[in-house]
Amino acid sequence: MGGIDIHPNRTSVFSPLAKAVLDSFNEGVVVFDHEGRLTYANSHGRAVLDNLVDAAADDAENLMPLLARLGGRIASLRVGSLTVGEAVFLPAAKNPRSLADRERQAIVDTLDKTSWRLAESARLLGISRTTLWRRLKAYGLDRDSRGRWDENT
Repeated sequence: MGGIDIHPNRTSVFSPLAKAVLDSFNEGVVVFDHEGRLTYANSHGRAVLDNLVDAAADDAENLMPLLARLGGRIASLRVGSLTVGEAVFLPAAKNPRSLADRERQAIVDTLDKTSWRLAESARLLGISRTTLWRRLKAYGLDRDSRGRWDENT
């Protein structure tokens, strides 16, 4: 990434499903750990970071205010009462979709990637097969109706 160092080897607080949902956001999401190091950016966030050529943007002290000037909203990330970092939400590229739509799309994308092998899809999403089955039922998805659902998105 053009001069901006993301630390991918740090332990993530996000499950694979949570990452898939964040990747489906139309707005950019850039996450910093509790020490201010850049740890995650979804595709829109990475695109914004790639366009930043300022060498001083490599550290969070300069990067967060720069992202805020670009219209980003800064929010603390908490697990219970523990602050685990901060996220910057950048303006959306298109009209935002609901969280349910994002989760459904993440599930469908993963199922398509695994040729609808449910056990493998559940593992990749970081959820149990039972939870995956419940989500499929809730969203009205099955192997035969997935094409019909995709046409409505």
